[in-house]
Amino acid sequence: MRLLIVEDDPLLGDGLARGLQAHGFSIDWFTDGPQADSALATSSFDAIVLDLGLPGRDGLHWLSRWRARGERVPVIVLTARDGVTQRIDGLDRGADDYLVKPIQVAELAARLRALLRRSQGRPEPVWQHGPLAYNAAARSALWHGVPVELTPRETALLEVFLAHPQRVLSKSALQDKLFSFDQEIDSNALEVHVHHLRRKIHAKLVRTVRGMGYALGAEADLDDADDSGKAGA
Repeated sequence: MRLLIVEDDPLLGDGLARGLQAHGFSIDWFTDGPQADSALATSSFDAIVLDLGLPGRDGLHWLSRWRARGERVPVIVLTARDGVTQRIDGLDRGADDYLVKPIQVAELAARLRALLRRSQGRPEPVWQHGPLAYNAAARSALWHGVPVELTPRETALLEVFLAHPQRVLSKSALQDKLFSFDQEIDSNALEVHVHHLRRKIHAKLVRTVRGMGYALGAEADLDDADDSGKAGA
């Protein structure tokens, strides 16, 4: 999943970015509100980690601005401001969670995963799709109970499909979820990752919707007893 981090402290921002990347998130990190605002207006993010003590206008200004224009992306406030009234103000202005620094990256990652599951209407820790079971916390997949070896990018792509089981996702929308601004993308990178998911799990796991993009395959198709279970097997 793709995160937007807004943190002006270079050491903390770099630590958050590196730590959350290690937990499987794709990260865009900005040090002030205007940059983050521009990014949010042009790209799709699954969640925002927002510092309040930003240069110029503080984080609460930007949070209020985003909510006023209808942005529904989940926001976790991460700040040194620990007063009760400040927590209440942050939550009342639209934050989904309010955390006080310092915090362990592992805990922040867990809170982000829980927040994302709730926002996607799938609060259960293990997502089941036919014979496929995906554990978002462990970032692991089982096919008929057998572990599937996936790369971090393949895992991220699988998670996007499972998070939106009824939607057709365009190529640009999927790239938005998987890649940050500073990453170079090969023209066929997405197709390669889709091919690998089909090969490693099931040929019908991902449907190609001509002229529109890709969608998660139907659970009934994954139970096909006549299929060996994997493309090219």
